[in-house]
Amino acid sequence: MQADKTLTIKTQEVVLPNPQQWVLLYADYLFGFAVTRLNDENLAKDLVQETFLAALEKIDLFKGESSEKTWLTAILKNKVIDVYRKNASAFTKNILVKEALQDQADFFETSDGHWNPVHWPKEFGVENQEPLLNKEFNQILQKCMQKLPALWSVVFTMKHMDDEPTDLICSTLKVSPANFWVIIHRTKLNLRACLQKNWI
Repeated sequence: MQADKTLTIKTQEVVLPNPQQWVLLYADYLFGFAVTRLNDENLAKDLVQETFLAALEKIDLFKGESSEKTWLTAILKNKVIDVYRKNASAFTKNILVKEALQDQADFFETSDGHWNPVHWPKEFGVENQEPLLNKEFNQILQKCMQKLPALWSVVFTMKHMDDEPTDLICSTLKVSPANFWVIIHRTKLNLRACLQKNWI
């Protein structure tokens, strides 16, 4: 006679958020996330506070499908994008596309978008030291980004820091694809010049 088989169903235990620990565990990380995207410490602090408040209001929606940190970061990221969207209409978008395309032809290969050998950036001396982790380099990069026109900084940040798709950036900021690529190339040129002047 065959023994009875017991069917065991495993249920995933949802770890509930713990708002009392949010400031201690995540405030510094969230502040760093926001300030690198906005270049405005006061606004970054405000958005972190707003993130915690929004999370409290939506705490019942937390399903435990991601970590608490990931969930809070997603809320903050949406708030940063809201800032971009709100300010987009105030940014200057009247870019001389023909002139910028000439810049692109002078500095970049038309086939793949890489630098022309003549205009190849000089080494910064941190190539083998994880430059994104180099504090001094990051400080200079942030200062260089602060000198960019606001729209350029936002587009560059969304594309190269947040890895947002081009179509989302264009729709969020109401920028045409042609202007988007103009902004990206002009930003590269400006950042290169600024970094070479201030870092080297």
